[in-house]
Amino acid sequence: MSDKKSNWIWLPTWTAEDKENPALVLFRKEVEITGTPIAGKITISADSRYKLYVNGELVEVGPSKGDRQVWYADDVELLPFLKKGKNVIAVRVLRYPTIQSKGCFGIYRTEYPFLYVEGDAEDNLGRQYTLDTSEGWLGRKDEAFHIVSESDLFAPLQILENTGGSMWQKGWMKPGFDTTDWEIPYVYPDMNRACSPGNLEKRTIPFLYRKNRKFEKVMQLGENALFAKEEWEDFLFGKRSLCIPEKSTVSVEISAGEEMTGYLHLLMEKGSGARIKILQSEAYVLGGEIGDLKVPLKGDREDMEHGYLDGFTDQYKCAGYGTVDEPESYEPFWFRTFRFIRLEIITQEEPLILQKFDYTETGYPLEVKTKAAASDERFGKIWEISERTLRRCMHETYEDCPFYEQLQYAMDARTQILYTYAVAADDRLAKRCMEDFRRSQRYDGLLNCAAPRYDVSVIPGFSIYYILMLYDHMMYFGDKELLEKHLPTVEGILNFFHFHRSKDGYVDKIGGLNGKARFWSFIDWAVEWADTTGIPPATLKGPVTMESLLYILGLQKAAKIAEYLERKELKQILEQRATAVQTAVRTFCTGPNRMLQDGPGIDEYSQHTQVFAVLTDTVTGEQGKQNLRETILHKEQYPQCSVAMAYYLFRALEKTGMYELTESYWDIWKKMIEKHATTCVEDDVQERSDCHAWGALLLYELPSVILGVRPSKPGYEDMEVKPVLGYLTWAKGEVITPKGTIQVEWNKDREEVHIF
Repeated sequence: MSDKKSNWIWLPTWTAEDKENPALVLFRKEVEITGTPIAGKITISADSRYKLYVNGELVEVGPSKGDRQVWYADDVELLPFLKKGKNVIAVRVLRYPTIQSKGCFGIYRTEYPFLYVEGDAEDNLGRQYTLDTSEGWLGRKDEAFHIVSESDLFAPLQILENTGGSMWQKGWMKPGFDTTDWEIPYVYPDMNRACSPGNLEKRTIPFLYRKNRKFEKVMQLGENALFAKEEWEDFLFGKRSLCIPEKSTVSVEISAGEEMTGYLHLLMEKGSGARIKILQSEAYVLGGEIGDLKVPLKGDREDMEHGYLDGFTDQYKCAGYGTVDEPESYEPFWFRTFRFIRLEIITQEEPLILQKFDYTETGYPLEVKTKAAASDERFGKIWEISERTLRRCMHETYEDCPFYEQLQYAMDARTQILYTYAVAADDRLAKRCMEDFRRSQRYDGLLNCAAPRYDVSVIPGFSIYYILMLYDHMMYFGDKELLEKHLPTVEGILNFFHFHRSKDGYVDKIGGLNGKARFWSFIDWAVEWADTTGIPPATLKGPVTMESLLYILGLQKAAKIAEYLERKELKQILEQRATAVQTAVRTFCTGPNRMLQDGPGIDEYSQHTQVFAVLTDTVTGEQGKQNLRETILHKEQYPQCSVAMAYYLFRALEKTGMYELTESYWDIWKKMIEKHATTCVEDDVQERSDCHAWGALLLYELPSVILGVRPSKPGYEDMEVKPVLGYLTWAKGEVITPKGTIQVEWNKDREEVHIF
């Protein structure tokens, strides 16, 4: 980026009230190109988000999510959109205030609202045309635009809109538009380049893809549908328009056919004053609520007869300026997550003509190359919903869920990254993820539980999952430079745990219940831990053994990283620390039944503690196997690993030679399919989110375990193809790796394994 300070602009009339609320500001620049355009490129950024248009066509959306230390800018090619004659470069900027609760939790914002554009265009006559925001731009705030909170309890998105069209916006992206009431922007005289937003850095991930899509079908008509189902579907398929008479109320429920993330588009004629509500929903839900967040009960996701659509709503008031050739349009600024839509319209004194209602699918450009199948007939459908789940949880970051939070949590992201490696061998978003967490490190060594995130929120154990990400990347890609960059962060994390050990050597009490302790010691959404916010109840009496086991696992993986980087002394220190904590856990956390307790000296046990005891070799051999089997044979006596922890449960079963026991666990996913879910649910109890990518487990199990294609040395310099047969009779597939595609086929009955 240039050192020019004059390209940072904003409205000169920005008030104290403006600073306290989300706002939408429109900017435009008109450029007349004399000859035929032969070049056109800009660097663009904004606080908080921008949507860039050239001659009315959406070009790009950004910038990618930054944080307090780094702000990103995008290089955008404009040539395909420029033409000879008059051109309009238009930008819509969504500005969030610095008040945390009034902005999207996953989007950082600074004290400086701004639009930054630097670049130019060139024609075949040799003329250059500046596109810099330093000259020729105009701006205006959309006073009708308001962000509304999605919930009174927990509202991390802050993307829902209560807005409307305005007569002054008609044709604002076209040449010759009347800009009488628009403002000449204020130009910042300087911008601190040492921190955000002044320290612009180039985008490190691909732009999200956009694909035009139509809705699949009408689910059901409201009491006043006015039109037959076939007429509504013809409208959705682009075959006709619909005219809603004045003073009418109409509603219809439609389906995209699957969980989707996309930009909604509605085109209209006339209809001055008409009010439109667009409710987005993941499922038809039943009456009743569950949990502190009042999650609606779910059953069959398509059960219209006994259920109703529950979700989030955008509201739009028509200006009425739309015509056949120049319709009024509404597109919410941020992408929406939906499977079902309820469209409600109330007209006033003028009929409203609906021209079109569709959407543009968007997401990270994931290219799935792995193909696999096995004798378990459930796997086909499970793979389908798993792949879709991973896709819907990948945008500018990995996301826990696209519907409720869109936050990149370390625990979630670690497994999502592994799934991505297994099906696409793509590490671009993974590297960005690890960098996000590296930059979130606190003074005490811990990381934010989610990054990027505007506020501070710490789950100590989640910092360990970041170390596991680095270990995984080492094994798949062997990037020593990346590991060297992250190693100080790893040491800081491990030192936090090291200096928070009890006098007996295990990790002391470092957290507690969500909202009641300095740190949240979350482990898993086990049913029995609902009252203790996902933590073993042992936390009410003292330390939690799982935090010691996570620390041990982090030390062990960090020692492997140190060995790869030829840091022999560090490797030795880490291994010694791991051994010492293991000894303390064995001494003070082993119950009379020889199982590991959930807390030192507390006669409470869970499957989780036995799983991580096995994974860390804290309990080895037959004893570890026996302890784990006990939690499976007597499920009612031990809190069980939920979908969130299934990956680690499966690793423990594999390690103890009991992988055949995974057969019954796949029924969890079978039930999702029986309930007509099209993505993997967050858990199998509350089922808050219908799309949570930690559940896309089969994307790893089938290629990496059942077909057995995994790296055995860093950087895939050597690989092991050791299929784990378990209960299956055959499996086959093509597995992508950083070194190319491996074909594997095995048949237990014929005792054959073929590798190509």
